[in-house]
Amino acid sequence: MVSDKKKRKSLKQNLKENDLGLRLIAGFIFLICLFLYLHFREVRIDVLDINAKAPKYIVAQINFEFPDDEVTILAKQTLLSQISNIYKIDESQIKSSREDFENFLMKDQNWRKLPYITYDKINDVADKLEKMMLDAKFMNSATFRIAKQFKLDIKDFIVLNFNSLDKDNLTIPKEYQNIFSKKLLFDLKNVPEVTINYVSKIFEHYDYNLVNDFALQGKIRKEIDLNILQKYTKVAAGEQIIAQGERALPRHLAMMQAMKNALRHNRNIFEPLTILGNFIIALVFIILTTLYFKTEHLKILRSIKKISLIITILILTLIFAKTIEFVLLKSTSSIIEAVRYPIVVPFAALLFSILFNSRISLFFSTFLAIVLGVTLAVEHSSFLVINLVTSLIVIISTKSLRKRTEVFKVCFKCLIGVIPVILASSFINNRLFSMSYVTNIISSFTFLLIIGILIVAILPMLENTFNVLTDITLMEYMDPNNELLRRMSLEIPGSYQHSLVLGNLSEIAAIAIGANGLFCRVATLYHDIGKLNNPNFFTENQNAQGVNIHQLLTPIESAQVIISHVTDGKTLAKKYKLPQAFIDIILEHHGTTLVYYFYHKELQLKEGDASKIDETKFRYPGPKPKTKEAAIIMITDAVEAASRSVEDISFVSFTKMVDNIVNDKAKNFQFDNCNLTFEELKLVKSSLVKTLLITKHVRIKYPEKKD
Repeated sequence: MVSDKKKRKSLKQNLKENDLGLRLIAGFIFLICLFLYLHFREVRIDVLDINAKAPKYIVAQINFEFPDDEVTILAKQTLLSQISNIYKIDESQIKSSREDFENFLMKDQNWRKLPYITYDKINDVADKLEKMMLDAKFMNSATFRIAKQFKLDIKDFIVLNFNSLDKDNLTIPKEYQNIFSKKLLFDLKNVPEVTINYVSKIFEHYDYNLVNDFALQGKIRKEIDLNILQKYTKVAAGEQIIAQGERALPRHLAMMQAMKNALRHNRNIFEPLTILGNFIIALVFIILTTLYFKTEHLKILRSIKKISLIITILILTLIFAKTIEFVLLKSTSSIIEAVRYPIVVPFAALLFSILFNSRISLFFSTFLAIVLGVTLAVEHSSFLVINLVTSLIVIISTKSLRKRTEVFKVCFKCLIGVIPVILASSFINNRLFSMSYVTNIISSFTFLLIIGILIVAILPMLENTFNVLTDITLMEYMDPNNELLRRMSLEIPGSYQHSLVLGNLSEIAAIAIGANGLFCRVATLYHDIGKLNNPNFFTENQNAQGVNIHQLLTPIESAQVIISHVTDGKTLAKKYKLPQAFIDIILEHHGTTLVYYFYHKELQLKEGDASKIDETKFRYPGPKPKTKEAAIIMITDAVEAASRSVEDISFVSFTKMVDNIVNDKAKNFQFDNCNLTFEELKLVKSSLVKTLLITKHVRIKYPEKKD
């Protein structure tokens, strides 16, 4: 029972210490994301360039219908051809007949003898009739039908048979004039019929000419042009879409796009076997990636932060690729349809190269090129070649990346590398020159520009979120205008100069064993910032003619003040929001070593009896160095301080000094947690001796000038 509890406890402790549970959750999340990406992929078919000759016969793989612009235009032209002239009554004649009617009423008073007729009612009917005649439009039956089809207001439209009329002198036939009286009877139900008939008969005595109504005719044509429905043409499976050698027209592109949509809708994405197959493929990719990291980058595999960062970059790349695919597929622009080589993988290659290293970047560039080439609806071979070429250029170019703006220089190098690949692809397809050159180069430039902008925008967020120090960020911390560095140069100039020299020594030593030299140079600039709180307690900041303040303190008090620069440094680093890696160097650069000078003084006071001394009061709190860079800084810090008191500047004296310091640190078990090998320690010591000999070289003595 007790053993079972111990096992459960150790398992929980192991999960907590190694973040195994969190790492498994992160891996499972990415497995699901990758499965969904593989499962809900677009259909890939052959891509055609506009006006380029088709390299082979292409036939329909499925029944589909496509938006046929040619048929739509033909239907539009057919309707427009059916629209004949539209006429209206000559307005001047209507006005003239209205005036004559009023004069008639004034001269002939016989209308007063008719029953139910008044002057006001007659004028109301005449006004209504006048307006009705002004609004009337005359057209043939075909034009009337088209106007009705497009839901125009047809209440004033009148169908007229123009075949029986004199085309040189169009007038309204007498039999059509009673149409107005019928309308009046229908609209004016409260007016006596005798009044309406009286007014209508007077107006019917006149002949009315018809004139063209160009405004209404133009309006109907415009409605047809704007609102005619898109026509679709059906294509049966096996039917030829384009013949070999035939030039690709927009019609062919529309057919290919419609066939792609039909194939996508016809996929059995909800079938159990389809789901299982895509899940297995995703699982294979995850297992291979895990095995690679277990073999080559075990530390990264054990870090939840780094695994989360890798998964974040991969998911961002998949989202970026899917967005580009969506834009290309949904756009109706012929320019976007001509894009054949979307560039996506360099986005991930840049992030992995900057945030990790070139080996990891190369692995995931290959991984993403395969996954995206399989899933995206693009030409597989060309996409794979261009994205791998640009990714390799990124990996080669980012080794010396030191500024954020240099990201755009890397993207420009990628563009230079893309151009010959595009030319080679065209030559392989037996095309010497075509406009596709220009569109492909412009699209490549656009993709790379977008990638550059995204990298510059996203990189700081990833650095802050996952606490990653890139070379770009390190270069920014080297700026002498940084507030902490400016304070050090003014308040503790001796410690600042010590940090500068130490940075040079540690960088060269780190490069000798393949560690991060730039990090060592920058971290050492901040490793002694704790001395800002008590600058005069440190020898390098004391005035040569001043009093040594330690003469007024006991050895224990002096040791505590010296040791406090580590804890004070941590407090200042957090106040100024320095990266955690810098804080680790501040805490680890002395490890748990002894402040031997003051310990020795205390030992003398106790007459050599070490049992009377609390050794912990003379030891730095640590922890011991956990990285190779921290161990190198510990060694070089001690070596640089000791080298100031060496009088015999020679290879032998420096070698002896460095060996003694390294051996002392090793005897105190300071290198137990940093994985430094004996071979690497040997290289570090050799590098330090060479650098010290160069920096401490003796100059010749110049003779004194005499007058």
